[in-house]
Amino acid sequence: MERDSVSVVIPTYNRRDWVREAIESVLEQSETPFELIVVDDGSEDDTALAVRGFGERVRYERMARRGVSAARNVGVRVSRGRWIAFLDSDDLWLPEKLAIQMDFLRDHPQYRICQTEEVWLRYGRRVNPKKVHEKPEGHCFERLLERCLVSPSAVLLSRGLLDEVGGFDEEMPACEDYDLWLRIGCRYPLGLIRDPLVIKRGGHEDQLSRSIPGLDRWRIRALEKILRSGRLTAAQARQALSVLAEKCRVYAGGCTKRGKLDEAQHFASLAGRVIQATKR
Repeated sequence: MERDSVSVVIPTYNRRDWVREAIESVLEQSETPFELIVVDDGSEDDTALAVRGFGERVRYERMARRGVSAARNVGVRVSRGRWIAFLDSDDLWLPEKLAIQMDFLRDHPQYRICQTEEVWLRYGRRVNPKKVHEKPEGHCFERLLERCLVSPSAVLLSRGLLDEVGGFDEEMPACEDYDLWLRIGCRYPLGLIRDPLVIKRGGHEDQLSRSIPGLDRWRIRALEKILRSGRLTAAQARQALSVLAEKCRVYAGGCTKRGKLDEAQHFASLAGRVIQATKR
């Protein structure tokens, strides 16, 4: 296996037309990936025909529907490259994306993971990210705690790093990427290429973040996991506890407004316990 070999994994579900465009954006890369794997998470449309239309240039893997985390993990498991790149099936890469990232990693061997900036589209129109969405670089665990600031479609990371920290949590229907970046970011620096080399398309009905309510519930779970992991320094644990307490408080307030009083009480109580833990 060549040192710079790259495997690209595209998970997809019922996105026949979208995934065709995503595949084309990978095949048009100036630095051709070692392999391109599309993992079909139990699609019920003509996704299989769309993917197989590319012939041997694309490896097609079909699985029973288990969610995006499982699909990405399957793709990693069957892949053979030293480096792994993910592309969500509703996103696109610009032609120089892989080449620029590989050059960056060759020139900066201290990084085992890097991402690029993105162009954001909503309903086909460009929107500008807010200041709070500014992508971090270097050792940035504290910034990663508040929200997901790493995009799967923009990431290139080493297989060895994934083997070390583990893949995507298949029990999490959302915020599975936030969970993974916490596990990586508490130990390792993140590289950042400031060129926008990914087109991130949002606003459509089947966008994951739109289809799953109460996303902070899953961020809370990820924070609880990282705190139990034993991977954090004392300072990182204090930072994580502080963010966990605030997210529990906010989520409990939202539950109260929606009339979910038992759930509200649970998270309000959890917030109180976490606040007490930060004072020890």
